[in-house]
Amino acid sequence: MNKTHTRLDIIKSGLGKRYAKERLFKALGFSAIVIALAMLMVLFTTIIGNGYSAFQQTFIKLDITFDEAVIDPDKTLDPDVLAGADYSGIVKKSLRKVFPDVKKRKQKRDLYSLASQGAAYQLRAMVLENPSVIGTTQSLWVPADDDVDMYMKGHIQGGESSSRINQDKLDWINVFKGNSAIEKKFNIALFTNGDSREPELAGIWGAVAGSLYTMVVTLLLSFPLGVATAVYLEEFAPKNIWTDIIEVNINNLAAVPSIVFGLLGLAVFLNFFSLPRSAPMVGGLVLTLMTLPTIIITSRVALQSVPPSIREGALGVGASKMQSVTHHVLPLALPGMLTGTIIGMARALGETAPLLMIGMVAFIVDIPTGILDKATVLPVQIYLWADSPERAFVERTSAAIMVLLAFLLIMNSLAVVLRRKFERRW
Repeated sequence: MNKTHTRLDIIKSGLGKRYAKERLFKALGFSAIVIALAMLMVLFTTIIGNGYSAFQQTFIKLDITFDEAVIDPDKTLDPDVLAGADYSGIVKKSLRKVFPDVKKRKQKRDLYSLASQGAAYQLRAMVLENPSVIGTTQSLWVPADDDVDMYMKGHIQGGESSSRINQDKLDWINVFKGNSAIEKKFNIALFTNGDSREPELAGIWGAVAGSLYTMVVTLLLSFPLGVATAVYLEEFAPKNIWTDIIEVNINNLAAVPSIVFGLLGLAVFLNFFSLPRSAPMVGGLVLTLMTLPTIIITSRVALQSVPPSIREGALGVGASKMQSVTHHVLPLALPGMLTGTIIGMARALGETAPLLMIGMVAFIVDIPTGILDKATVLPVQIYLWADSPERAFVERTSAAIMVLLAFLLIMNSLAVVLRRKFERRW
């Protein structure tokens, strides 16, 4: 009896230790999840805190006189003459009307710096679009300089101790405030402009367009090649040493650093084939090489998930091997293939290193209109802005990261939706 009690006590003691270790393991796992979520929240809070203000831009209201003697002195309405007029001088004249007491050269220079260079571009676009404004005076909201914008958003201080917003500028800004002539409005330029040296004029549309063209080239090349390769290896290729070597190399290529693909693209597509540098077509070719292993592997897994009975049933009713694959196996495996493709495309969308190697780090102002135009992509644009010293580029960097994360979230959510909608369990 005593021996039985002793054994039970030993078993209970051992169970207690096992349960204690299990509770400790659960606590450690839960703590790891909490810490990971906390770090993620810190990351998102930092990005959003730095970037949300970029979706607004400060504008100044000025009474602009479209002086015909400056814009079209010969009254020819020649577009070349209208485009070459001194619109910057018109903006300066409007500022002097608001503050006629400003006489010193330095004060004038400070006064003129309140308005962005984009104000002149805005006036030129208005005149070219509607020449009838020549000779009229209109109240327009023009973009303010990035320093004024940063002051209005509270990112920099103004006054005697400030090197960017001195006391004179601060007084003029306060006058505009008193007249309700300075406001923060939605920053449309962020989504419609290309890159610019001036932060208040810089936008992400050029990079977004470059990313879209690059992704289109990548998708059109990688998806059919990846699916065809997976179908051949899984359904038709003989099992021998050569297919084993191919499979091992595909698995190894999936783990190769992305910059290696950039070096390959530089050597082959640019130096050997002399394709245009910084073009979305070259970027798409490089990203195709990078995403192909991922698409092939996921497509093979999708094919393997189709039960053998589907193939046997098709062959049993007289279908050929090709008909069995194309009419029965491939449609059932296609949702998994699409999911793997979207995940591979999402990875490609966030890549920077391979595109730096083929020159897509260039400063591109114009919006690309095709796959052969010079362009950059959103991750590279973020890299360029992060290296800029101006405070206004900090918020635009974070705003571009928010847009990129939104694209990645949409693509991954689409992959989840497709998997849940079309996935079949056997």
